Amino acid sequence: MAEIQIYIDGKWVPKSEAKVSVFDHGLLYGDGVFEGIRAYNGQIFRLSQHLDRLWKSAAKIELKIPVAQNQLANLVKESIRRNNFSDAYIRLLVSRGVGDLGLDPNKCPVPNIIIISDKLALYPANFYENGLESAIVSVRRNITEALDPAIKSMNYLNMILAKIEALKKGVPEAIMLNAQGHVAECSGDNVFYVKDQAVITPPVSAGVLEGVTRAAVMEIVKTKTSFKLREALFKPEELLKADEVFFTGTAAEVIPVTRIDHKPIGSGKPGPATRTLINLFKDLIRKETSPSV
Repeated sequence: MAEIQIYIDGKWVPKSEAKVSVFDHGLLYGDGVFEGIRAYNGQIFRLSQHLDRLWKSAAKIELKIPVAQNQLANLVKESIRRNNFSDAYIRLLVSRGVGDLGLDPNKCPVPNIIIISDKLALYPANFYENGLESAIVSVRRNITEALDPAIKSMNYLNMILAKIEALKKGVPEAIMLNAQGHVAECSGDNVFYVKDQAVITPPVSAGVLEGVTRAAVMEIVKTKTSFKLREALFKPEELLKADEVFFTGTAAEVIPVTRIDHKPIGSGKPGPATRTLINLFKDLIRKETSPSV
């Protein structure tokens, strides 16, 4: 089997030859931004939305991406063509680039673009059938004044610490609160709950990344279902009293949550609203990534 081809430092190289300088500020300080992107049926799902978010993240840290957006889109598409992938997960990174051991980003004249395509199954199939367990963790989501959660940065320690705590609790995903004690998001997913024919999710102001899958599911709720959609602040107690809870993310897609802090949610099984949204999201993927699109 041929090695995966990775784009790095302006060229395509086999995985075994893909190396980054120890002086790259992405490595030294997590100084950079990234996107996780999915390909289905040989087509990239919502690439323009991912690239728009990448550019917004880069602008917030005053990082100038060294290629035009359409050029980067073509490189992302090339990553699955070169590797002969039909379905894939793509990690697109833009680091500050090579500099010195100081913090000054002006010492990094050329940002580095890295594109990795590979297979990914974030959660096993039985989680989608039976639901996953989660836990509310003590690690709080970064406050906007410190590091804006809307920036999808390469510095992921906040989320990693939450993930570590969740794993110690014996569950695969963490639910993080913001500084005010409201539910924000997970270590890698956005949070939704269903109550009394309404689908509720935290607003971006709660300390939430504007997830591409989150936006797609919100569109689906508004246009394809009879549920009311609300963006609202809420405390963890409301999750525990919900009829259903589900998470969304590029890698996770739409996944039901059946236990939080070892307590069952609703019936303790994936609910009808979540199952409907899973199917409608799959329909959207098929529609937007069919070969005719």
